[in-house]
Amino acid sequence: MLNILRKRAQSTVIQAVVLVIAVVFIFWGVGTNLGNKRNTLATVNGVEIPYQEFQKSYDNAVENMRVQFGGSIPQGVLESLDLNRQVMNQLIRAEVLRQGGEEMGITVSKLETQEEIKQMDVFKTNGVFDLNLYKSILAQNRMTPTGFEADLQRDLLARKVSAAINDFAIVTDSHIQSNFNYENEEIKLAFAAVKSSDLMDAVEIKDEDLAAWYDEHKKNYLEDPKVSLQYLFFGFDDDLKDIEISDEAVKEQYELDKQKYFTPEQRHARHILFKVSPDDDAAARAEKLKKAEEVLKLAREGKDFAELAKEYSEGPSAPQGGDLGFFGKGAMVEKFDNAVFAMKPGEISDVVETVFGYHIIKLEEVKPAVTRSLDEVRDEIVAELKQKKVKSATFKRATKAYEDIIRAGSLEKYKQADGENKVHQIKDFTRQAASSGPASDPKFVQTAFSLKKGELSSLVETKDGYAILFVDDIQEPQAPALSDIHDRVAADYRQEKSRELAREKAESLLAEAREKHDLAEVAPESIKVRTSDFIKRSNIAAAKDVPVQVASDTFILSTKNAFPEKPVAIGSTFYVFQLLERKSGTDSLEETQREQLRTQLLTAKQNELLSDWLAWRQSKADVWVNEQILQ
Repeated sequence: MLNILRKRAQSTVIQAVVLVIAVVFIFWGVGTNLGNKRNTLATVNGVEIPYQEFQKSYDNAVENMRVQFGGSIPQGVLESLDLNRQVMNQLIRAEVLRQGGEEMGITVSKLETQEEIKQMDVFKTNGVFDLNLYKSILAQNRMTPTGFEADLQRDLLARKVSAAINDFAIVTDSHIQSNFNYENEEIKLAFAAVKSSDLMDAVEIKDEDLAAWYDEHKKNYLEDPKVSLQYLFFGFDDDLKDIEISDEAVKEQYELDKQKYFTPEQRHARHILFKVSPDDDAAARAEKLKKAEEVLKLAREGKDFAELAKEYSEGPSAPQGGDLGFFGKGAMVEKFDNAVFAMKPGEISDVVETVFGYHIIKLEEVKPAVTRSLDEVRDEIVAELKQKKVKSATFKRATKAYEDIIRAGSLEKYKQADGENKVHQIKDFTRQAASSGPASDPKFVQTAFSLKKGELSSLVETKDGYAILFVDDIQEPQAPALSDIHDRVAADYRQEKSRELAREKAESLLAEAREKHDLAEVAPESIKVRTSDFIKRSNIAAAKDVPVQVASDTFILSTKNAFPEKPVAIGSTFYVFQLLERKSGTDSLEETQREQLRTQLLTAKQNELLSDWLAWRQSKADVWVNEQILQ
């Protein structure tokens, strides 16, 4: 419908329809065809999962991915991962888990939730829960106490249910021993590599064969589609000068964000470290302590602390005279931290023992806690508030222009009637072409290539403002003539055919080796057969010269069936291999290893048990999904 409106905007009838649609939207809202469930994503046994909850979870998932990709998610990644459906399934499973917990009699009270919040360090001031800090941090993250506490209550319930299910997981000593024996099994193999790079010269290129191959693979050589378009752009920066921020608004924002401008107390210290490891016996520890006490005496007698650190410290800061710079409370291990924040500038501590060893600490300087004043941050706050307000102002300008285009009947008529907003033009625009300004924005590019010829876009929000696009012409992707890219096509042809030759040669070698029961005997001189050392299953990656996939596939073989069904392809190289010998590992299971393995196996068993329980619960549940809203 909207596409028709954009393309047929000059019609008087269409303009009237636009006004009717506007009235319907105002009085009835969008999506009434969904009835009472238009804001419900799904239901589980009649319990609704609101769309708002899905949107919040989806936004969090997108933000996490953006961080993983370094700030910008590559185009098409979210769609390929089907992220919206993944998030929906997680919410359904969370509701299934909650209902299962209730049936098991597991609940989480408001008091439990409150106590959990009180224990969170992020909400504490000087070690005590701070209600004002709690509200301030939630406000900064656009959350309400009610919403946060409800989310936490669900998390606590999930933990309790998981713990209850986990209690059913059991790992026996025989299971541990079997797993240990399995992981420590060793094999020896013979292997040979058939490389396509060695067969490049064997590929003969005939003109008629190359032409036929190119016709078959033309889609791989298509040039980028091109569009010629016109656009209007309404930049945020153009409206910033007209945005006014009152002193009251600045003060209100300052009070709301006051925690953001707070810098806790910082302390500058040096230390001299005498390292001690958990493996050191009592005699070694006593010797280190004695040495620390001797150096402490020298420091207190007036010897230069920095020089003593350079001479005696075993820590990484020794070359800098033990200088640790400024740090806040909680940055160091607890005993070190407590000692530093109990000292006065210039003082030297007694010997302090931590997990790293024995420390002698000197406090150099203290920077008291400080909150930047309103005057200091006024310009920063004004800029932030302007950025928040400018979107609305720019949106109004862009909306007016869009409505004027619709009323005029076409972009051409709009240009003739309104010279206020400049219409820009781009010819032969491609996705990959380096562009500047609005045309470099991913949303602008995405919109340009989603429109049809003669189609007007709706408002497109970019990082710098709003754009309206109109496509004049589209040049579909075309394959160039073979003569224009002959060398490139010939190189690709040679590479593909040499790979086929390598595969055929490897398959032939494997067939002969299987018939003669000996790879080394049948391999020609041009193919080197190598024998590996013994490879342990638990440490396949350490196998010298043997690709991990080849070693892994060899463990599947037996001495009666010592060859794979087909060569293993890794890139353009094909591997043929033979199991020569298999033996049990010689290592014995130490008690510490046994406990580590028990923990690993128990965790895996618990995860499997919880996953199976959730899948069973979900299969029995009445689940309805609003596919329309999900799309």
